[in-house]
Amino acid sequence: MLAAGTSLGPYQILAPLGAGGMGEVYRARDARLGRDVAIKVIPAELARDPERIKRFEQEARAAGALNHPNICVIYDVGAHEGSPFVVMELLEGEGLREKLSAGPLPVRHAIDYAAQVAHGLAAAHEKGIVHRDLKPENLFLTRDGRVKILDFGLAKLSRSAGITSSERATVSAAMTETGAILGTAGYMAPEQVRGEPADPRSDLFALGAILYELLAGTRAFVGAGAVETLYLICHEQPASMSASGREFPPALEAIVRRCLEKRPENRFASALDLHSALQSVLHAPALQTTAQGPPEKSIVVLPFENLSPDPENAYFADGLTEEIISDLAKVRALRVISRTSAMLLRGSKKDVPTIARELKVRYVLEGSVRRAGPSLRITAQLIDAAADAHLWAEKYTGTFEDVFDMQEKVSRAIVEALRLELTPQEQQRMAERPIPNIYAYECYLKARREIWRFVGPSLEKAMEYLEQGLRAVPDNPLLLAGVGYVHFQRVNIGFAQEASLRKAEALATRALELAPGLPEGHLVLGLTAYWHRGMIKTALAHFEELLSVDPNNLDGLRWSGVFLAYVGRTAEAASMGERVIAIDPMSPASYMPLAFSHWLDGRFEVALEVLERACKVDPSSVFEFMKVEFLVPMGRHEEAFALAERAEKDERLTIVHRLALLWRYALVGEREKALSWLSPEALRTCRRDFQYSSYVACAYVMLGDTNEALDWLENAVELGFLNARYLGEIDPLLAPLRRDPRFQALMARAREKQAELGTSR
Repeated sequence: MLAAGTSLGPYQILAPLGAGGMGEVYRARDARLGRDVAIKVIPAELARDPERIKRFEQEARAAGALNHPNICVIYDVGAHEGSPFVVMELLEGEGLREKLSAGPLPVRHAIDYAAQVAHGLAAAHEKGIVHRDLKPENLFLTRDGRVKILDFGLAKLSRSAGITSSERATVSAAMTETGAILGTAGYMAPEQVRGEPADPRSDLFALGAILYELLAGTRAFVGAGAVETLYLICHEQPASMSASGREFPPALEAIVRRCLEKRPENRFASALDLHSALQSVLHAPALQTTAQGPPEKSIVVLPFENLSPDPENAYFADGLTEEIISDLAKVRALRVISRTSAMLLRGSKKDVPTIARELKVRYVLEGSVRRAGPSLRITAQLIDAAADAHLWAEKYTGTFEDVFDMQEKVSRAIVEALRLELTPQEQQRMAERPIPNIYAYECYLKARREIWRFVGPSLEKAMEYLEQGLRAVPDNPLLLAGVGYVHFQRVNIGFAQEASLRKAEALATRALELAPGLPEGHLVLGLTAYWHRGMIKTALAHFEELLSVDPNNLDGLRWSGVFLAYVGRTAEAASMGERVIAIDPMSPASYMPLAFSHWLDGRFEVALEVLERACKVDPSSVFEFMKVEFLVPMGRHEEAFALAERAEKDERLTIVHRLALLWRYALVGEREKALSWLSPEALRTCRRDFQYSSYVACAYVMLGDTNEALDWLENAVELGFLNARYLGEIDPLLAPLRRDPRFQALMARAREKQAELGTSR
């Protein structure tokens, strides 16, 4: 054991981190670069053969050339008193073996972790590097949900390619006596057990065994001792994973079986193929219903039917529906399908169980409204779709003036029927009426729908609705915040500049003065602070306050998810993205956080699939043209060109259209035509937006203008694009800049700003 203060070349030992069969691991300080690292010191008994040491150094240096988010980075190799050591990036989190100690993992997590490992293996295999010793002990989970593969390059030191007969005897004896490396035997491919050379498909066998264990909670091959375990690997099939008592999609069982095929040629042809298969299962609807089932406390409120003699009263039924949804959404323990998605079910011919199954909810509320003069009658019934049974039904009668009280009675009856415990804050919020006028509230709801269409005419409609509402309820905080939101979106799509930004901030501030803690006020101030002021800490505080008060706030979840992805917290962003889609699956905007979280984590194919799901929800959405920014880095230029041609003919011409056309012509080197799409107004918009600035930077890279590219990229980082791993390692468009000292200094600045936020990884 090395004492604190021991020097290994330029590295000073700070503290031990752990020990295992491959050596002792220490936290150390690299004095030259001013960073903490992890150092693994290899046991002397493994280092006696000079030829082995030479091979180890070659393999470790080759592994050090790997640059992938799912592989622990090797910085250096050296020797201390005859024992070699490896210098690696310092990781914070826990080992997969520790994670497994609590039992099998949630199905989605297990698939996600395995897919990440497959992605890392694909990068290594492409470089001709095979791990040979993949097992839970060599997989690490960082705090942000990323899986890191450890010990590439060390397998050959512990045993040469394959296992010779004499080594196998030693291994078996060691396992029998101490159990120290039984895990390794449990994950070897049959060809390795037979002493044959390992190839990439051997790693896939090991990953299959790991995935089996993550899902079933037991190892795929467990014998009474080492010899029996090795025999089972070569000659027997593992028990079905469903024997664990859990239910899995058939496609997932098939993937695991294929990985565990005895003959290498019967397994997946590559780690990339395995990764694609896992991603397909991860995002398949069957996973939601088979592996998880609908959440116990989840509901959709169907549009109330208007039974009034006057068809014009339909707006009143809609307003009541949306008020009930709004009330229920304030209950943290209940997942409520959003008003946007629910209202699209008006007139649906689908039966209740089908609707519930498609939306992945357990409960459905349906009802009707009859209004005749001042008289009002509301009928509602709550259905348990899983059992296809009525839980509760009630009629409420009163006058038009009683509508808010009646609506609150419906909401509270649902809470009681579902046996939900409300906190005092939730009880208070359910009783609140932020807009105590049903006409003004309807104006607000109409405006919200228009705001997220992301085009100028829709924003003008939204402003008209909000102004109508303010005439009915002057100085209402929610309506004021709504007007501020419209002003922000005007700037965001390139239709306005500083004056609108100041109006947005003033209106949100006034709204918070009138209603302290108002989530919508914090939303607008968070958006202006982050997207257009570069005040990242301030923005983060506003978003956190918003979601602490209203955890199901759709706009808060959408924008926070994108925000977190761009500062490098992609796992949190993905979690928020999945939550938004679960609440509002029929809105294309709901898919943006998940798309960007995958994109900024290097999962390009998956990100594009998510974006395409958004476009299927609404083919007329401008998000269709955002696909250009996804397709170009993937090399799918013809598809990008076709989309750009459509953008050129689209009359809406938002900043999204302009950036798509900028890239289209920059890609083929038509500088003048490319830059013509950046009008003075568009340039000002891009200059104040970190996301747009990064797009302009990439365009200048395509045009071969390094200085302009770096100018724009510096602006993006200063405004809040802090995902240094994406900029510095993943984005293929920025590759030409990475050797430039200005770029390297900029990445150091991004990491520094990440550290200030506590988001550095």
